[in-house]
Amino acid sequence: MILGIGADLTDIRRIEETLSRFGDRFTNRCFTEIERTRSERKPDRAASYAKRFSAKEACAKALGTGMRSYVHWRDMGVVNLPTGQPTLALTGGAAERLKALTPAGMTPYIHLSLTDDHPYAQAFVVIEALPASQ
Repeated sequence: MILGIGADLTDIRRIEETLSRFGDRFTNRCFTEIERTRSERKPDRAASYAKRFSAKEACAKALGTGMRSYVHWRDMGVVNLPTGQPTLALTGGAAERLKALTPAGMTPYIHLSLTDDHPYAQAFVVIEALPASQ
């Protein structure tokens, strides 16, 4: 059962300008430590941050909340499964919203697709609920 779908497109140049202007203030406010570590290792760190920014926006849309006071930027963090596949780890208000969306006896799964083609980064999020036994 599909619980939510979200998509977002981010201009990498805008993220690049924000990184230049605000630096750590921006990255510490919006990104988890895992995301910052991964993005800072990349040759094009702005593209890496832009994909993660898009993922957070798409996730907030899939949760049906947008960026509200109880869903914060760092409540949604892009992580990679052992296979390398990206997904989102939710905490705080985002995790609470996901719990509220998920029917009893079901387990939520977050599917994430990321891509970039300068000057844009794009993310798609699908939140699915499957029976807990699967």
